[in-house]
Amino acid sequence: MEAINTLQLFKCLADTSRLQILKSLCKEDMYVERLAERLNLSAATISNHLKKLEEIGAVQSRKEQYYTVYALCPDVFSPRIIDLIQSNGNDESEDERDEAYRQKILSTFMANGKIIKMPAQLKKKLILIEEICNAFEVEKPYTEKEMNLIIADYYDDFCMVRRFFVDYGLFSRNGGIYYKQHEKIMSLQMPFARWQRQYFG
Repeated sequence: MEAINTLQLFKCLADTSRLQILKSLCKEDMYVERLAERLNLSAATISNHLKKLEEIGAVQSRKEQYYTVYALCPDVFSPRIIDLIQSNGNDESEDERDEAYRQKILSTFMANGKIIKMPAQLKKKLILIEEICNAFEVEKPYTEKEMNLIIADYYDDFCMVRRFFVDYGLFSRNGGIYYKQHEKIMSLQMPFARWQRQYFG
């Protein structure tokens, strides 16, 4: 980095909120609303901090469907600075806010273990999809009929849920047999090949 960018970077690190944003992005890429919920700040405040961080090249953004997702630019930071960022602050309270938001969505859209209404907003919908996914075992083979029977305990539209499972990488499908691959959705972005197949046939 040039000297002026180095100075700007350390000015950014002197701000507690920006440091917490960078720490969160060390874990995974996130969008504004999730950072706001995780750090207990307003979306406008998060956006303002991200703008400053993006201006000095500390973070970069990309579009994923309706969201702008932010990622850390690791080349900007030396390993020692990354260690400093990751060791700062309270992970536990941030994780607790993440879990509180998840529980809020589950209590709003589920009753007696069943989804009463599927939300339109993607990030809320994916929380419910992940909850259904918890009913399956990793790497165990499931036929389509077995998938449908388990999903139906949670939501009537098992075809939609199966499609989300595969499109967002929670399950793989081979010859009509489904295998659970992950507990959590890794990205809001649907893989391009699946997106192309869904919308263009």
